[in-house]
Amino acid sequence: MNDETSHLTAGAVALLAETDERRIRAIRSRRWVLYPRAKQALDRLSALLDHPRGTRMPSVAIYGDSGMGKTMIMKQFRDQHPPRFHPLTGTLKTPVLAMEMTSRPGERRFYAELLTLLGAPQRPRADIAQMEQAALRIMEAIGVQVLVIDEVHNILAGTYREQRIVLNTLRFLSNRLQISLVCFGVNEAREAINGDVQLARRFEQFTLSRWAANEQFETLVASILRNTPLRQPSVLTPKSLRRILQITEGITASIFHMINCLAVEAIENGREHINDEAVENWEPEFDAEAAFA
Repeated sequence: MNDETSHLTAGAVALLAETDERRIRAIRSRRWVLYPRAKQALDRLSALLDHPRGTRMPSVAIYGDSGMGKTMIMKQFRDQHPPRFHPLTGTLKTPVLAMEMTSRPGERRFYAELLTLLGAPQRPRADIAQMEQAALRIMEAIGVQVLVIDEVHNILAGTYREQRIVLNTLRFLSNRLQISLVCFGVNEAREAINGDVQLARRFEQFTLSRWAANEQFETLVASILRNTPLRQPSVLTPKSLRRILQITEGITASIFHMINCLAVEAIENGREHINDEAVENWEPEFDAEAAFA
């Protein structure tokens, strides 16, 4: 890497050799950018894999508004710990198993979703006890250590009785298999998990708050820019950073979208960097409030 590309990561530098169309396509694609808050969450989740097995395994709940990057963190954690072939036993071990809570949760639907994820054939007339035993047997065989559940706030879509049953099921799986649980959801998910006091006590809470005008936000923007394949370095003043916060309302996905749009514009007009003028003149493609009016 020379001085002309020192403002970029190695991955972004490699994209400079591509055509403008390919660079724009790369910018618009969903890509992972590591920033301190995400690293803190990932480090905490990875620590669960090293915890000694026991009957009351520690668990983590990550809450945040829609668009704060919860699903991206979940996928990155899953991808960091992929299934691995164990040469001694000749089996495929899956330390991290990730699923999405069904839209209308119930015990049968939960186990059906879990068995589908595990690739297990399901008998149409199987009762819940049989589905439960099949899930336990397979999860134990493949060595699941952490069960990750995205969209956990969907539990609230069920009746009070259904909510209690699903929460009891999660606690049972954690106890029986000696596994940790990781739950992702919007802030209302706290209410869902708190429906079972014994389960809630096991969860360490990690909140992805909206971004504010501070050093962490500056680091986030700098990380995005270092991963954005523009030929010239982009230097933004505090005024521009405040405007980005104002337009995006501190939502991670909106921040990525705005900077990506500015980067595409910089390639298309040949400027090859994002400056204060571009930030000041940028307007979203449509008014979100008007769209839902």
